[in-house]
Amino acid sequence: MISNRYQRPPKEITDILDVGPTPGISLSPTREFLLLIERANYPPIEDLAAPMLKLAGLRINPHTNGQHLAPRGTGLILQTIATGEQRRVVVPEGVNIGFQGWSPNGKLLAFTITTDNAIQLWVASVMDIIARQIGGLTINGAYGVPVQWLPDSSGLLVQAIIHDRGGPPVQPKAPLGPAIEESSGRSGPVRTYQDLLQNTHDEDLLAYYGRSQLMTVELATMSTMPLGSASLFASVEISPDGVHILVEQIKTPFSYLFPVNRFPQVIEVWNRLGELTYVVAALPLLDNIPIEGVPTGPRAVTWQPNQPATLVWMEALDEGDPRNTVPHRDRVLSLAAPFESAPTELVRTAQRCTGILWGEKDGLAFVRDYDRDRRWTRTLQINTEHPDVTPTLIWERSINDRYGDPGNPIGRFLPNGQSVMWQHGNFLFLRSSGATPKGDRPFLDRFDLTTHATNRLFACDDESYESVVALLADDASQFITQHESPYDPPNVFLYAPGQARKALTNFPDPMPQLRGIHKELVTYERSDGVQLSFTLYLPPGHQKGQPLPTIMWAYPREFNDPSTAGQVSGSTNRFTSISGISHLFLLTQGYAILDEATIPVVGTPELANDTFIEQVVASAQAAIDKAVEMGVTDRDHIGVGGHSYGAFMTANLLAHATMFRTGVARSGAYNRTLTPFGFQNERRTFWEAPQIYMIMSPFAAAHKIKTPILLIHGEADNNPGTFPIQSERLYHAIRGNGGTVRYVTLPHESHGYVARESVEHTLWEMVTWFDRYVKPAKES
Repeated sequence: MISNRYQRPPKEITDILDVGPTPGISLSPTREFLLLIERANYPPIEDLAAPMLKLAGLRINPHTNGQHLAPRGTGLILQTIATGEQRRVVVPEGVNIGFQGWSPNGKLLAFTITTDNAIQLWVASVMDIIARQIGGLTINGAYGVPVQWLPDSSGLLVQAIIHDRGGPPVQPKAPLGPAIEESSGRSGPVRTYQDLLQNTHDEDLLAYYGRSQLMTVELATMSTMPLGSASLFASVEISPDGVHILVEQIKTPFSYLFPVNRFPQVIEVWNRLGELTYVVAALPLLDNIPIEGVPTGPRAVTWQPNQPATLVWMEALDEGDPRNTVPHRDRVLSLAAPFESAPTELVRTAQRCTGILWGEKDGLAFVRDYDRDRRWTRTLQINTEHPDVTPTLIWERSINDRYGDPGNPIGRFLPNGQSVMWQHGNFLFLRSSGATPKGDRPFLDRFDLTTHATNRLFACDDESYESVVALLADDASQFITQHESPYDPPNVFLYAPGQARKALTNFPDPMPQLRGIHKELVTYERSDGVQLSFTLYLPPGHQKGQPLPTIMWAYPREFNDPSTAGQVSGSTNRFTSISGISHLFLLTQGYAILDEATIPVVGTPELANDTFIEQVVASAQAAIDKAVEMGVTDRDHIGVGGHSYGAFMTANLLAHATMFRTGVARSGAYNRTLTPFGFQNERRTFWEAPQIYMIMSPFAAAHKIKTPILLIHGEADNNPGTFPIQSERLYHAIRGNGGTVRYVTLPHESHGYVARESVEHTLWEMVTWFDRYVKPAKES
């Protein structure tokens, strides 16, 4: 008989779930303090069962007028770096804290407290650490940026509940009419978005809960002042000099096909009184963006951080369509206050511009572009003070080439709170995960802006995993690292080359029962010569040479060439901890785990999926053959599992291969005709490649799935493409064709599962299912 009650996994697992998370860490802008942010684990299912409005891609709790699931912070501890002294910020007990950030001068903290029916704004000083609530307003956390500091640290700019908005719209007793949509012949691919508006009542609800009143908070007097008219703000950003406000407002008509970030927008500049001073753009509904394309007109509009008030944005030169052949795809423009002249063109990029990194001075900026056909990224150095100077190519590589990654420039905050690249004289500092064939070895380099030469300042050793968190000294002679090893939990250290590191935190081992786990990197070769790898986990007490029931857990990824497909990612030198719905909990039940088994799909972006099934099966076969060769796996007792695209892979493996005894597929998409305008990195539509869509769909091969499969899905999955009907229909198809299948729907859960009851039940299902079909039968 099937029980519909939540089940609990074995005690070895619940004991680990009981362990609280390690506090998060935030460094003050002045580099004087660490803020330790204590957090609660797994919310109860009651929290997820709270009222939820699904409106244009947003999930809103109508009681709090914020995001459906409130932040889970429980406490704040301020630690002085120089002395190690810790002081707890005084807040009410039993509250949900959402840290909103340091003031630019590093003297104040802002955070929210979410109660049963409101979101409050609180501020604390690093001097007395007593938190004070800001009266006279309630935060609207439904959409946009609810809280941000003013550049001079004198106060905050917030989105507040409209004081006199009245009660929420009342649901009509009967429909006022049908929902009507119409297209005038323009092509426009529609992704499988979820939580969309359904009717005029939904429109009214979005306007009611989404609209907010901008307000400034003056901390010296603890007073508030409204700014401009109330609106549905997508983004609000104050200029570095504090004089202007960049405002992006959502306008009608709303759409029933797209989420709110595709709705019509007006982008404006206001003064500090909320008065309009400049219109950047009025953008229509973004309903015809090509696949992997961008909208036309200004996009990614923002302030240049190292200038008082200069707008910067990108514009497409190819009509936003990557299929068009043009000499340059994008350009970057700037316009300084008072916004009366024509914009200045800073640079044109041959490929799609993906971002700008700003220097502190001398007009320095790095512009990045991306070639989707080659999966190739470039970084160009420009001089914004002399835009006529030809850009200099700094780096270029395949996005899949982890070994060739030079790292990313470390940033720092200017006195106005804006983030820029850390410049010291003619040098930048690059931080990288340091991928190598032996695993990740993080490093810190000094980069010469003139010669482009690098000098290594720090490199992780081969026995641990240590990465640079932040610089403390301007010349990088002192910095903070996070150090961990298979036996030492992650902790933060003060590091100076040539000196012994000084511990800044001393978090204990939260899960000592896991220290007996064996972990190693294993490399091998696919039948076509592509290099592959997995991380082998063996349970505590495993005897060498003793085969174990084994689970392969994986997620397919696309690559242009075999050389990058075979690159190793991750590190076996990291501290082993387990949480959530991790498959690694199976180690406590005597399983071997082939974790992150590489399942590369190699080929050009247009055609790689033509051989998806063959490549996935070959990769899985190679992993199993290697594990059997090592003596850790019995070929007759192997299961497979995955989440999302990994679940899609799992179902395909059970349909097209016979090497597994069972599979667990969580939150997957199995019928690709339900995602007809592309999925993952597939850019062809169903109508352009119908045979590929069908071949890749496990649903179409459900009659071949005779190996037992467990399907798990969140009832409220809002990830594009993986709506619950995907699992429901696959269950019906397998069942209808005589297969062995179990389908579990988790109430109130989304694409990942977070409630304690859901986490426990998911793990119970996995353990029970794998024990039934993978472990050898016990002799009677």
